[in-house]
Order: sequence, then C-alpha cells, then structure tokens
Amino acid sequence: MSEAEQESRSEGRRKLSRGARQAQLIEATIATLARHGYARTTMGEVARTAGLSHGLVNFHFETKEKLLSTTLVYLSDEYRESWQSALEAAPPDAPDQIAAFLRADFDPKICTPEKLSAWGSFWGEAQTRPMYQEHCSANDLYYTSTIEALCQRMNDEHGYTSDAILTARVLRVVTEGLWRDLMSMTEPYERDEALATVWICAAAFYPRHFGPEGLLRA
Repeated sequence: MSEAEQESRSEGRRKLSRGARQAQLIEATIATLARHGYARTTMGEVARTAGLSHGLVNFHFETKEKLLSTTLVYLSDEYRESWQSALEAAPPDAPDQIAAFLRADFDPKICTPEKLSAWGSFWGEAQTRPMYQEHCSANDLYYTSTIEALCQRMNDEHGYTSDAILTARVLRVVTEGLWRDLMSMTEPYERDEALATVWICAAAFYPRHFGPEGLLRA
C-alpha cells in the first residue's frame, strides 16, 4: 500500500478529514509562495512547509497546477466573503457601506504579509498565464460593480457629483497600490496607516462624510 493510500485510510482515525488536510496544504502553499514566489513553488517545497510527504501532496492535488489553482480560488473566495460579510454587518446607509467596504481590505485575516505576497505571486503571472483571469475575473467584476453602485448611491442620496465609475476606480486603484506597498516595501507601514491613506482618498470625493480618521458622524 502506498503512503498516500495509508494516509487516506487513516485520516478518520486521526480525526483529520480530507478537507482539513487540503486546507492545511493550501495554507502551506500560501506560505511557500510568500517565501519563494510562483516559479519556485513546487510540490516538494509545499510538502516541506507542511511537514508532510511529497506523495501526500500528490495524492490530494495530483499536479502543481491544481494545487496553485485551488489556492488561488481559496484566496479569491476568502476575499470576496470578507467584504461581503463586512457589508452585511454594516448599517445600510451608503457612507457606512463604503466605509465597511474599504475597511475590509485591511482586515487582519485578509491583509497578512504571507497572503499579500501570495497574491503578488499570482498577479505577477497574470499576463502570461490564464489562471488568474479564469478563476478570479468573476469575483473581480463583482467587486467592481459593488463599489461602483455604492459610489452612485452616494451621489444619488447625498448630492455628490463625481463620476461614480471613475471614483470607484480611484478607490480600487488606491487600495491595490497600498497592498503592493505592503507586500513590496522593505519596511512597510502598518495596516492602520494604509487605511488612513484610503480615508484621505475617500474624503477627497466625499468631504461631508469622510475625514482622515474615516467615517464622519454628525
């Protein structure tokens, strides 16, 4: 019996489900991408990071492409669920919704050095590999349409006149730029400072509702 087969049969005894094992390997892949980048991430490196055998990684994912695709889907879905949950928990007014939407990008569960570096590895391959477009385009379009709709609501409900599509684009590009700073700078600033930068940007478009410390309250 192969090592992978032994692992499969003994999972129940060790109270570790197939899903839990795959989640462990996805976390190890994120860590490996952060340390080594996309090109140098191998099944062997992921196995070493997870403290498991190479054969076990093969058993669960078969190829590097499947492992990386699954990891990318995990990151993309986790990100979408994070900002969706933030919107659901926030008051329904447009300013509160925009504040929750922007703050979600700097949630400590999402905005970690390892995850940002993993995102950077995938972004660096987006022009040469179809993987990112295939797995993330729907979530990206949903994100964009959501922030555009919120910016339009700000105009409709509070009398602002900036172009909603262009305003949403600026907010998105600023956030993405801050993520790139946090993943690439030798001594990056803290998440709170990154978020303060977003608030300054929001205040430029919505000065009656945002200031340097975020949402203004009457």
